[in-house]
Amino acid sequence: MACRGLCSCSSPSFRLTEDTTRLLLLAVLTVLYMICGAAIFTVIEHPSEVEAFQKWQIKIENFSQKYNLPLAELRGFLFEYEAAYRLGIRINVTRPHWDLVGSFYFVGTVFSTVGFGRTTPTTRTGKLFLIFYGLIGCAATILFFNLFLERLITVIGSVMKTYHKRKLKRKLPKDVQQAGIDEVDNLAGWKPSVYHVMLILCLVSVIVSCSASAMFSATEGWSYSDSLYYCFVAFSTIGFGDMLSGWNPYYRYQHLYRFGNSVVILIGICFIYSLFNVIAIVIKQFLNWILKKMGSTCRKCRRKLLRSQKNVVMPGTVWRQRNVSIESDGVLDSESEGRRVSGEMSMKDLLAANKVSLAAIQKQLAEIPHHRPPVPNGFAGGVGALGIVSNRVAETRTDR
Repeated sequence: MACRGLCSCSSPSFRLTEDTTRLLLLAVLTVLYMICGAAIFTVIEHPSEVEAFQKWQIKIENFSQKYNLPLAELRGFLFEYEAAYRLGIRINVTRPHWDLVGSFYFVGTVFSTVGFGRTTPTTRTGKLFLIFYGLIGCAATILFFNLFLERLITVIGSVMKTYHKRKLKRKLPKDVQQAGIDEVDNLAGWKPSVYHVMLILCLVSVIVSCSASAMFSATEGWSYSDSLYYCFVAFSTIGFGDMLSGWNPYYRYQHLYRFGNSVVILIGICFIYSLFNVIAIVIKQFLNWILKKMGSTCRKCRRKLLRSQKNVVMPGTVWRQRNVSIESDGVLDSESEGRRVSGEMSMKDLLAANKVSLAAIQKQLAEIPHHRPPVPNGFAGGVGALGIVSNRVAETRTDR
């Protein structure tokens, strides 16, 4: 078993529970992962950013000199155009963004928490209405995703259970007894491996993303790599908004395509959401493995700490120390020393023994919350989507 908390040689009374330790460990690893990603993106994207900025500076200066326009006024005009572009105003595009179809698409991006940002409320009334409207809509969508995840894991588990049962039957000899066949059929407690479920969800998510990318590449005129990038950004609800499908005003069947586009995005979000939650279980197992390694080190540190401590009240040493006075901190006076030799106990010694016993009981009661019985899956507090996956799949124990 992993260590129940982090021990500290300098302050043995300060202990963290296993769940708190896991949370802190995950926070540290996440920050390190973010730092590594930031460094990699800096190396990849920063040179292109500098090159594009230099090219733009040259273009705008040449345009200003060619048409004899003040550079400050030209920059102001471009700034106003950029603000209008963010509001959805396009040159030579007459299709409104806030008609019924456009508003329905916007509501879908709100409920799914994608939030591309291409269409946003501009009025005060619309912004205030979005706060209350999105509160219920986002909660209902999260519930829908969790129910979808539960059904999906159940279906995958049923298919894998049937495959596992047939595989066991094929391995049995022909003259096997009927009891052996009944034992194979009785797999009520069997659960699929979390790694197998993750592999299946990865395969399904790749198929959905590749199919959607082929559709977007053909209808939007994007390259296939850009379409894959857009699918991941949309399906994972990151929603940068740099690329957006369904906004070309020259579609042949515009309303039908925009409806199909919304359905494809919803399906992709459901599968990617399910995949993310299964990967979270695998990450949890990795954290448990790290805690197990930390636990062995903490136990060695704790043994050294206990050997170095003196006058520590332990439950097993209560009766051996029942004649030690708390007020005197272990120093016996001559009267108590004489009575101890003669086998007698004074009222002072009796009160001291009771105080020592009370201190030991209080110490045990204080340690009970930190020594809870282990959870079957090795993780306390599995609620929501994480709890759904934990109840549906079998996880690899880290203490075996």
